[in-house]
Amino acid sequence: MKIENRFLKYISFNTQSDPYSTTSPSSKNQLELAEFLIEEMRILGLENVHMSEFGVIYGTIPSNNNHQGDVIGLIAHMDTSPDASGENVHPQIIRNYDGSRISLNEDMVLDPQEFPDLNEVIGHDIITTDGTTLLGADDKAGIAIIMSLAEYMYKHPEFKHNDIQIAFTPDEEIGMGTEHFDVERFGADYAYTVDGNTEGEIQYENFNAAKAEYVVKGFNVHPGSSKDTMINASLVAMEINNCLPAMEIPRETENYEGFYHLISMSGDVAEAHLNYIIRDHDASLFEAKKATLCHIEKIMNEKWGAGTVQLTITDQYRNMAEIIKKCMFLIENAVKACKNTNIPPLILPIRGGTDGCMLSYMGLPCPNLGTGGHAYHGPYEHITIEGMDKTVDMLVELVKTFSKPIIN
Repeated sequence: MKIENRFLKYISFNTQSDPYSTTSPSSKNQLELAEFLIEEMRILGLENVHMSEFGVIYGTIPSNNNHQGDVIGLIAHMDTSPDASGENVHPQIIRNYDGSRISLNEDMVLDPQEFPDLNEVIGHDIITTDGTTLLGADDKAGIAIIMSLAEYMYKHPEFKHNDIQIAFTPDEEIGMGTEHFDVERFGADYAYTVDGNTEGEIQYENFNAAKAEYVVKGFNVHPGSSKDTMINASLVAMEINNCLPAMEIPRETENYEGFYHLISMSGDVAEAHLNYIIRDHDASLFEAKKATLCHIEKIMNEKWGAGTVQLTITDQYRNMAEIIKKCMFLIENAVKACKNTNIPPLILPIRGGTDGCMLSYMGLPCPNLGTGGHAYHGPYEHITIEGMDKTVDMLVELVKTFSKPIIN
């Protein structure tokens, strides 16, 4: 099956995860795609195909190699972001893209000035949305790439390889993709998530991450008689935000630079809430950011009275570079695989996180690879068919490096 047909089939399933759900998977419709994938995996000759009670799919492309060495795993996630609708996706295919603006609908265009990646794919076939939903390339492109690799192995039994473990997870987009992942059951020595952007991306450095909430308790009295008594919680909340470095926000940072990101605020005179995410690649700078938040809490309570401001910081994930740097051959092998398929290797930091960062700390070193997609989580999402095809070729080369025991 052509990868574009496989991809288009997968995005027809609405698999939007639900951050407010208490179940796993968080949305039942993810199970519909899961059942479809299980059947396809069995048709392609995968063994031990099963789904856990939490919606994680496992399967094995069985070894045909007499000298079994290290076992590689490949992982993608089934859910799409809750930030935009994934229901009734209407994809458009722009054949032989000519470099011009792409009309999604009467009001929305993909402009190469705003999305410079388009300048690199002139002549390629691009799949876009119609501007009413996200596309679902994050990460159904990863699933399509891995399943196309499985089909390649099925059709080329002469290609000798070790066991290749496959897993598809639910709820990655809400930070729960590895919550119920059974590393021992998976049975791989090393793995790669296929969940990045441009084909050829190789990522093993991600943010250290935490979320933070300030709760401000005000003192609400009649404004006509509030001299030296009223404490307006909303104004204190604004004061808190103004204490943070103005340039350390997502809009003003790139590459390894961290940030404070105000994701929501609400309140009135009596009570206000500020919700942030904090990110930094450098562990010491990350801790410094958390210390800054704590210092603001201290100063506000000294100014407005004890108990006025309460801060809660919750760590989310850590930079997997700490783990991957102990097995850099994973990156070297990926670079070699890119070069063998004429894909420029792009070793870039992840300005976010993936299932791989959590899995790395669970004992499964797991860098991330690109898929050919861009502008994830919204209606401007797009991907090239050539990018997906090239990534399949790259994975074939990557598997070859694991066909013999690795000597470090």
